[in-house]
Amino acid sequence: MTMINHSEDDESLTKPLGRCSVFYYGIGHMLNDITSACWFTYLLVFLTDIGLSPSDAAVVMLSGQVADGLTTIFAGELIDRFGHFKVWHIAGSLLVAVSFSSVFGGCLPCKLIGSDSAMLQTIGYSVFAAIFNVGWAATQVSHMSMVNCITLNSTTRVVLASCRNAFTMVANLSLYAVAFVVFNIVGAGTPAAVENQYRWIAYISIFIGSCFVVMFAIGTREPRLKLEAHVKGYVRISWMYWFKKILYHQVALVYVLTRLVTNVSQAFLAFYVINDLQMSLSSKALVPAIIFVCSFVVSILLQEIKWTSQRLKGFYTAGGLLWVLCGIGILLLPRNMNAYMYILSIFIGIANALIMVTGVGMQSVLVGRDLNGCAFVYGSLSFMDKMICGVALFILESYQRSTPELHNCNPSYHFFSLNRYALGLVPAVCALLGVIVTCSMNLQTPILVPLEEPLLG
Repeated sequence: MTMINHSEDDESLTKPLGRCSVFYYGIGHMLNDITSACWFTYLLVFLTDIGLSPSDAAVVMLSGQVADGLTTIFAGELIDRFGHFKVWHIAGSLLVAVSFSSVFGGCLPCKLIGSDSAMLQTIGYSVFAAIFNVGWAATQVSHMSMVNCITLNSTTRVVLASCRNAFTMVANLSLYAVAFVVFNIVGAGTPAAVENQYRWIAYISIFIGSCFVVMFAIGTREPRLKLEAHVKGYVRISWMYWFKKILYHQVALVYVLTRLVTNVSQAFLAFYVINDLQMSLSSKALVPAIIFVCSFVVSILLQEIKWTSQRLKGFYTAGGLLWVLCGIGILLLPRNMNAYMYILSIFIGIANALIMVTGVGMQSVLVGRDLNGCAFVYGSLSFMDKMICGVALFILESYQRSTPELHNCNPSYHFFSLNRYALGLVPAVCALLGVIVTCSMNLQTPILVPLEEPLLG
């Protein structure tokens, strides 16, 4: 197996990065993150609000997830072969910006043909959902795999992942701030009015995310380590090299379980607070906003830690167990105590940050110095994430039903709806399984050097 070996005295590759480099990298996923927040939080709500059945809405969601998953494999393979992270990142971002407005902007084929049949709507939304996710996947794989080729310093790699996660929270907060304003200013009531609401949310989100993509493109250089690998003719690492590693399968399982926790909980949060807890419509934006504020704060604090394998495992375990407690609270929370959802949101935000930052950090440890296979690792793990999350959301949403009887229930009774199980039980079980797998890992990290200039100096 051929891999890149750098001398220990090459300080430019092993010393911690400064705050500017960390910042510019961290903002590079903002367009993906703000559109993803809208996708997982509001797509199912939007599609059912305009008249699609829960099963048809699930088909649209699944089509996007399948397209995303397949693209991650191809993107990872091509990036490993040819490099050019920034080219893939910019091309994917352009496709995201162009296609996302069509996902929430109405059914274009329906307008062209002049028919609003359920089948044509499902096909139309599914096509644009797939196109959007192709661009999203190309951007994600190029951005995530870039970490290992920017620096060899293991602590800085985790810090880059932490900064990226912090700006994921900024993106989500931006989305929910926009949504909060739009939901309170732009009227709804008819399918056309609902489409208008989400069209405004989509346009503003694309503008915000695109501004950060431009800053990333200007402030971040093509990773030097990948360029050197191609110049020196290093052989691309075979897929079988990774498949033979037990750690690869453990990290993959933890990452998929982590994404199930965050994606499933995000997708059913709006349904739960509106239908089960009978909270105000603005809570669709306020409750998620609290979650992401807390995640942002924790992600910033995690950048100040000198990371070791034991700390990665310890912090993931803490986050996973915290999610288990939150899941129990969600399952048992009665409607007349819905204000406690705001308190639960704080702990959900903390737990999400802990498991996401450390989960991605484990991927960096897995890759190590095997840079000619890093894009495959991130691509293949993302493929498993997208496919499994897509199937899980499809199954859950297919069984989604309106619950008018809830209005007549005793407010002190915790009605066990699908929303409650999907938001409470599913993420809690996945988090617990993630903790069990994490504790069984044998992570090997080199001696680490702390970050010289933290993001918040």
